[in-house]
Amino acid sequence: MHHTLLLILSLLFVIMLLVLLAKKIKVAYPIFLVIAGLGISFIPQIPHLHLDPELIFLIFLPPLLYEAAWYTSWNDFWKWKRPIALLAFGLVFFTSTVIAYASSSFIPGFTLALGFLLGGIISPPDAVAAATVLKGMSVPKRVLTILEGESLVNDASSLIVFKFALTAVLTGTFSMQEATGQFFLVAGMGIVVGLAGAHIMYAVHRFLPTTPAIDAALTVMTPYILFLVAEQFHFSGVMAVVSGGLFMSYRSHEVFQTGSTRINMLGVWTTMIFVMNALVFILIGLALPEIINGLGNYSIAEGIKYGLIISVITIALRFLWVYPAAHIPRWLSAKARQDPSPGWKGPLVISWAGMRGVVSLATALSIPLVMSNGTPFPHRNLIVFITFVVIFVTLVFQGLTLPFIIKGIKLQEIDLILPEEQQQEGIRLRLDTIALKLLNDKYASSLKENELVSFLKDNLESEISSTKHRLESLECRETDHQEIEHYHNVLLEIYALQRKELFQVRKEKFFSDEEIRKAELQLDLNELKITGHSH
Repeated sequence: MHHTLLLILSLLFVIMLLVLLAKKIKVAYPIFLVIAGLGISFIPQIPHLHLDPELIFLIFLPPLLYEAAWYTSWNDFWKWKRPIALLAFGLVFFTSTVIAYASSSFIPGFTLALGFLLGGIISPPDAVAAATVLKGMSVPKRVLTILEGESLVNDASSLIVFKFALTAVLTGTFSMQEATGQFFLVAGMGIVVGLAGAHIMYAVHRFLPTTPAIDAALTVMTPYILFLVAEQFHFSGVMAVVSGGLFMSYRSHEVFQTGSTRINMLGVWTTMIFVMNALVFILIGLALPEIINGLGNYSIAEGIKYGLIISVITIALRFLWVYPAAHIPRWLSAKARQDPSPGWKGPLVISWAGMRGVVSLATALSIPLVMSNGTPFPHRNLIVFITFVVIFVTLVFQGLTLPFIIKGIKLQEIDLILPEEQQQEGIRLRLDTIALKLLNDKYASSLKENELVSFLKDNLESEISSTKHRLESLECRETDHQEIEHYHNVLLEIYALQRKELFQVRKEKFFSDEEIRKAELQLDLNELKITGHSH
């Protein structure tokens, strides 16, 4: 046990070094993870790690889904609900069905139920992969929202397809009519359980005297609680986690009211999700030699061939679906025509951004080892192997080429959206104005008697004047993207210098560590306004 734990920690350390290298050369880190997973399988005498498939599903999927829901903007999600739904439900069922019939037709011994199982596994693209590849690139807000929203909901719909297909394989019976009715019941009741559980957790966070550490711990527990409760009643744990996560995200400003709580949670979740992504690829690396040995009648070359064929079909199906889904609703609905046309560039990026990732891998690894009668699960190793090939092809090939496509087609914003810097300054102006109004209305006497309150008013007035000038500058046509970027770089350089100065201040031992940490937190918050959260 000690040897295995040391091995996993060593591999995790190496993967982190690879991620740092990916950051250095500006390549999306999920691409390095899948390459690292493949590389681990080639290490001679690598021990095989045996984990309960159900345990893999339970440990990894709830937090991955919850985190995706947490960072989904409900307003944006609802605005683009039609294209998101067409991709998240329509494309998942379309992909699963075509993959099911195609795979069962050319893979010897592959049944239709196994085909649907494979289709359910590889149909959902990975939000983390797409977001990491697109980070720092000029991509329209609509495209990002649709990709994130699709990835959130299609995880849920594809995992429900996977569960039904798994039941069909295990029991040997399947009725489309019965499955359709069960789908809506299982999904609908999963949403009910998720919302009910989220309301309870909301009340705990809101009305009990929690601390930042307890709040963070409770948010880690929440997806597991929602998932397990829903599954206990044979409803969709996935839909429970997604709906509960969306609710908690929407009400987060009421629940987590202190900056320290939010900063703490950001650190906890960013670290946890990153480690989970890395661990899943370590697990596949440790499992690959055994999976290859267990291919049975299939050779490695045949497994790779099947994986490549499925990859091409998967990529082609996304193109076949995305373009009609983007334009046909505009022909049928006057309301849909109110928004600017997506043209051909946006759908091209959405089509090519369908990279598969950690959710597909964790789902494949969760396939049971044996049937209910004790016999080995049919073609399990082949399904896991094909899944890895599809992830490898889509992540490495599409992930590396997507930035060049975006630059090549000169993708531009098509919707009327205020620039990010302008939005920040507008919000700051609103907040400072309401603060100044409170001082003038409620604390007029304190302004005369209390120098600190009077000083606060002067600061607010100065800040409001400065913000108005910055807004005027941003609205001016001479201020382009390069100038704003240069302004951000100047600020980041100032914050870095101030952080070094705080280190010098700490060595002088004149100020307390607690006050220095508060100053560091303020610098972190200022930097966060520019860099944003790491999704």
